[in-house]
Amino acid sequence: MREKIFVAGATGAIGAVLVPLLVEAGYAVFGGTRRAERAGELEAQGAQPVVVDVFDAAALDAALKRIAPWGVVHQLTDLPKNLDPKLMAEAVARNARLRIEGTRNLVAAAQAAGTRRLVAQSIAWVYAPGPKPFTEDMPLDLDPDSPRRISADAVVSLERSVLGAQGMVGTVLRYGQLYGPGTSAAEPRGVSPVHVEAAAQAALLALQRGVGGIFNIAEDNAEASSEKAKRELGWHATWRRPEGAAR
Repeated sequence: MREKIFVAGATGAIGAVLVPLLVEAGYAVFGGTRRAERAGELEAQGAQPVVVDVFDAAALDAALKRIAPWGVVHQLTDLPKNLDPKLMAEAVARNARLRIEGTRNLVAAAQAAGTRRLVAQSIAWVYAPGPKPFTEDMPLDLDPDSPRRISADAVVSLERSVLGAQGMVGTVLRYGQLYGPGTSAAEPRGVSPVHVEAAAQAALLALQRGVGGIFNIAEDNAEASSEKAKRELGWHATWRRPEGAAR
């Protein structure tokens, strides 16, 4: 019997790449989306759509109990198209709520459903100022005056929820700035870029390897080190889906 995987945020930038990777790897994939009109996209990729809002804790709990997934992947974000600067201030607050409340609901539902693996998206650019490259054991930027404090607080909450979940292996992937198809950038951007396809593969590897903990997922750079992911997950930033593969 194929292992069941529930992907929260299955139609997002990473989710849209990850779903077919999971299907190709032999998993029975259930793709979560809050927009019913996107169900067809998931069906076309070989996944079973699950229309549910993670802020509706009761509905989410019922959905995961019905599915009983072996693994849950959290790829939820709430950001404007092309990261429009005029909309980002409001989006940062929405995204923080998603990371805090949405993650809490998702973890509770996964625990109630008997999930054994939990992989969640985090970010690699909220480390506190200090020696570089940043590694996963270094502190995050929780300075009260930091412009990144809202995001950093939300990341701390998300990561504690995932890593503290009882009864399952929790893995946090601290992604760099995404680029590639379905993202806001065609070419590398930011101090710690990562291609969306390599980012999705990291989530697949985390499920398959069953290694808990925190991993930076970014191309080699002076800002953040991804050596741990290379060593323990067998991940590399140069990975891309084969030419002609469905997306």
